[in-house]
Amino acid sequence: MLAIGTKAPDFTLADQNGEMHSLSDYRGQRVILYFYPKDMTSGCTAQACNFRDLYPQFREKGAVVLGVSKDSVASHKRFETAHGLPFTLLSDPDLAVITAYEALKPGKDGQPSRSVLRSTYLIDEEGMIAKAFGGVKAKDNPAQMLGEL
Repeated sequence: MLAIGTKAPDFTLADQNGEMHSLSDYRGQRVILYFYPKDMTSGCTAQACNFRDLYPQFREKGAVVLGVSKDSVASHKRFETAHGLPFTLLSDPDLAVITAYEALKPGKDGQPSRSVLRSTYLIDEEGMIAKAFGGVKAKDNPAQMLGEL
């Protein structure tokens, strides 16, 4: 995990509609940046739906939610539509952002891994990492992050 108090790496990724988003676009707002393994799986669906259900409270607290996985833009669109997700899902098929945020599971025998570690960062209004959580529980993570705000 990246250290609390360090500058969050900026990035630009496509969302579920093919629109580009950069972390710097959200300067002045708190950002819940969560990394998850795969669209439409049980744990990832539970996590996303809990973020969805709590989304009005995140917005009341001035925070935005950004989900990141290695799935495609089209997969993210299906995931958003199937579950009525009101927040942005970002596609990182090359694992560049996932790697920059140290959100990959360690590989076996020192080999590189392509498995995403379910992890969540709270990034403050200035673009600094305020909180960092690795190996989070999918269904509990949204309420945990709301509590951190």
